[in-house]
Amino acid sequence: MVDVLQSKRDSSRFQILVEIAANQPNVRQKEVAERLGVTPQAISEYIKDLVADGLVISDGRMRYRITKEGVEWLLESAAELKRYARFVMEEIISHVSVWGAIADEDLEEGETISLEMRAGLLYASRKEGGGATGVTIADARTGEDVGVSNLKGLISLKEGTITVCKVPRVQMGGSRKVDLEALSRTIARGKMVGALGIESLVALRKVGREPDVFFGAKESAVESAFHGVSSVIVCVDEQVPNLMGRLEAEGLEYELVDLTSS
Repeated sequence: MVDVLQSKRDSSRFQILVEIAANQPNVRQKEVAERLGVTPQAISEYIKDLVADGLVISDGRMRYRITKEGVEWLLESAAELKRYARFVMEEIISHVSVWGAIADEDLEEGETISLEMRAGLLYASRKEGGGATGVTIADARTGEDVGVSNLKGLISLKEGTITVCKVPRVQMGGSRKVDLEALSRTIARGKMVGALGIESLVALRKVGREPDVFFGAKESAVESAFHGVSSVIVCVDEQVPNLMGRLEAEGLEYELVDLTSS
């Protein structure tokens, strides 16, 4: 346990120093008290102690500055908190967290296995050389779900790409103005095919493909990409800017294809 978490006094001093450093020189004790959930009188006493310890200086009413010693104490305490947080994340949470995976072969409880992501799904096997490992919490047959704890390492995953196929709105001809041959070729690129707009749905049906998702296609494309699955989203032109904006906000790679026939 780090020192700053071992006593309410040190924890409060840490938080008050953060507030002073962030708002100096005009620090209102009442505002600090409201943020920390204590009384202004308590804040006043804490600040007096910080001044006495040389961590804070005062050059007038409600004008406080953190000293060089105060900055050093704050940085040292923050570094301890950071190390403790890393310990909790890497050594504690990984041991108590259980991930669900698909058994790639028959597995026994307590085995150390490798984890890999394929087609957006997590698989567990005895195969060596993977980037992430874990320990099975129960027996599992091939194809069954298996719980995995004690995760270590990183699961290698390449984000999926998204192909946005623009089709004209019904006022501009709708599905009747879609290059169906180009649509057929393009939808072969993605494992998941979605449709945004009635015109898109009808165009897909004309090439014999029912979309995997219609309601929520935008969110499905984003989640699929994050899980390494590429997708094709057939989208009516008026919804394309909104879709592209969402993909750009998420930092996802995409290609825009105009399927309007000449």
